[in-house]
Amino acid sequence: MPAAALKPKPLPTQSTAKRPVLLDLPYVPVEKRPLPPGRPREWYVAHNRRLKAMRLAIALLDSGVHMPNQARNETIRDTAELIGVHPPSDTTCHMVRAFMRYSR
Repeated sequence: MPAAALKPKPLPTQSTAKRPVLLDLPYVPVEKRPLPPGRPREWYVAHNRRLKAMRLAIALLDSGVHMPNQARNETIRDTAELIGVHPPSDTTCHMVRAFMRYSR
């Protein structure tokens, strides 16, 4: 028997299904775990900055801002206030635009 016949067929996703795939609701975020100890402080700062930038990029995309040139610092800071995070620095705003640029 060929090996391809033994592989289970993957479940359809939103992009491959003939009909829309219903999402599991309600959405519950993943439980937070403590960060690994023993790293330099700069690692933790960069890690938390990436997480914040990713949250902001997702919120901007959900709100209809799809292009990095639409996401000015003021727009990103307004979104941060809307979702309840501290206003991002210029460096974090730059990282948000980078995430939006390279997600394509």
